[in-house]
Amino acid sequence: MFQLLQGHIQPTGQRNRKTRLVTKDGRCNIEFGNIESNNRFTYVVDFWTTFVEIRWRFVLLLFVASFTGSWFVFSLLWFWIAKSNGDLTGQNRTDGHVQCIDNVNGLTTAFLYSLETQTTIGYGGRALTGHCAGTVALIIVQSLIGIFINCFMCGVILAKISLPKRRAKTVTFSDMAVISLKKGSLCLLIRVANLRKTLLIGSQLYGKLLRTTTTPDGDTIILDQVHIDFMVDAGKDNLFFVCPLTLYHVINRSSPFYELSADTLPLQDFELVVFLDGTAETTSSCCQVRTSYIPQEIQWGNSFLPIVSRTKTGKYRVDFSNFSKSVPVTTPHCAHCFETDVDQRNHNNHNQENHDQQKLGIDNLGFQVIDIHDSVDVTRM
Repeated sequence: MFQLLQGHIQPTGQRNRKTRLVTKDGRCNIEFGNIESNNRFTYVVDFWTTFVEIRWRFVLLLFVASFTGSWFVFSLLWFWIAKSNGDLTGQNRTDGHVQCIDNVNGLTTAFLYSLETQTTIGYGGRALTGHCAGTVALIIVQSLIGIFINCFMCGVILAKISLPKRRAKTVTFSDMAVISLKKGSLCLLIRVANLRKTLLIGSQLYGKLLRTTTTPDGDTIILDQVHIDFMVDAGKDNLFFVCPLTLYHVINRSSPFYELSADTLPLQDFELVVFLDGTAETTSSCCQVRTSYIPQEIQWGNSFLPIVSRTKTGKYRVDFSNFSKSVPVTTPHCAHCFETDVDQRNHNNHNQENHDQQKLGIDNLGFQVIDIHDSVDVTRM
């Protein structure tokens, strides 16, 4: 089995350090190439998700461009109407000429009128006269488009501000993972903390081990995923996430870490991704927090320092200076060695019990010892 695991978890040797798929802050390090043009068009079809997921710099650029662009486009239309009616400066006006728009006699004044109309400023210096029917239709169209732009941009900004991943920034994992004994079992331990006093409802913890494997047919599978069960002392679902928790994975015969040891662990090539799913208590939005650990970030034979204490005022205090710190502890060299030692101790204890049982079998356990005092002579001569 050890040879099989070596084929699954390959040593790094003198190769360069493996690139993470998931960074420590939860971002996925992946890119898509050679996407067909038809598939690229799907980003435009799903334009709402595209606008919500783009960076803030592009959202602000879109905000400015959408408003100034609409003002300028409609200013050209107002300028065209004014020019068609002969309202511009320099055009020959006859006596009794009625303008379509008062005080719009050039492109600059047309732009100002477009801005004042769409933003409903209305300084009073420029206004429709009602002489031209086209101006009435145009002002209706510009007002409706202006309302649509306002609603769309406010929705995008509000959606970006309230993204669940912002809540995930206030949940943190320990920088290092440790392997030590816990409740008589060899376990992989990780710490996670909620930095807000509001809880995550229905929290669930689990992990994925990513590695390159080779099938019996000789096919190489990159980023093969193996499920890793994590739990805490209170279970693994619906956690009371009010203080930092220590997750642990029991390294037994069904664990992919079973054949590893303190010497071979740093030479492996895998990535352990840990997930925490939950619902924010304040916004009722679902969020996911994730991080990853490579073999060099797993310390064999260490245990986390305690961080929760009680103050004189009766409050519980969490010392985050020791959140990721650990100290060396006595730990078996490998899980196989630990199980062999446990089996040997159990075998010795069983033999000792059998020996005691055989020794006790000589005596009659139902026999009761009583003290006999001076005997009474009942024989009469």
